[in-house]
Amino acid sequence: MSKETDSPRLRLAVQKKGRLADDTFDLLAKCGLKVRHGRSRLFARIDELPIDVLLVRDDDIPELVASGAADAGIVGGNVFEEDRLTRDGEGAVIADALGFSRCRLCVAVAKGEAYAGPAYFSGKKVATSYPGLLQSWLEESGVKDAQIVLMHGAHEIAPRLGLADAICDIVSTGATLDTNGLKVADTIYRSEALLIAAPGLDVAKAEMLGALKGRMRGALASQHAKYVMMNAPRSAIPAITAVLPGADSPTILELAGEGDMVAIHSVCNEDVLWEHLAELKSVGASAILVLDIDKMLN
Repeated sequence: MSKETDSPRLRLAVQKKGRLADDTFDLLAKCGLKVRHGRSRLFARIDELPIDVLLVRDDDIPELVASGAADAGIVGGNVFEEDRLTRDGEGAVIADALGFSRCRLCVAVAKGEAYAGPAYFSGKKVATSYPGLLQSWLEESGVKDAQIVLMHGAHEIAPRLGLADAICDIVSTGATLDTNGLKVADTIYRSEALLIAAPGLDVAKAEMLGALKGRMRGALASQHAKYVMMNAPRSAIPAITAVLPGADSPTILELAGEGDMVAIHSVCNEDVLWEHLAELKSVGASAILVLDIDKMLN
């Protein structure tokens, strides 16, 4: 038996196409992980870490992970939460919130309707693909007599066809709603990509997942982080530290033959704007350099 066969590999379920898929593959690339597609359209492979990739529909990911068919998955929070609310038995667990592919699940009504709060939906029909999330929000809002109409697409035309009085769907720009004479009434859930894991992973798989999560956190953190270097009088250190956005305690280095002058190096976890540079200069900094960070691991 080959060494490759003996070695366990983490099975990661990801969306095969769509915005979340694009964002996921971009993140894996930033982690230094290349997804290698073979002849199958359902399976791929990562060699930099021992990971096999399952390319599936997003709404299948929670079940694949919960059942152990996949060890982990990357899925939208809206899909994960809908599965949690409608599932019988133990489900997948959240390993990390990834912060990308953000979207909103909203209830929308006709433009001409006066909306004053969730009580509006009392006695009304609402079309959605997310009955669990919608029912949970309605109950939390004290609405007990709304009727949920389950649809798996084209929700925005349901009111025009007389199938529903309102809809509950994912909204990005709102352009589709506007085209169909609808407007956002309320946001009921804010979603982002989640890294989820099967319950009870063994030690080896848990270590692989930890390695993947570490790379992901580093790649995501480096997207907005900057490495800032400058020279300044030692007396200006407190003022400079106060200006640097999202910075940890800076590194201070003596400058040879420069008396009271020091070099200040800092990692800033937020975007460094021109306004910050002007303010740094005004409190005594000079020779200011701002560099992108390609990789970062805490």
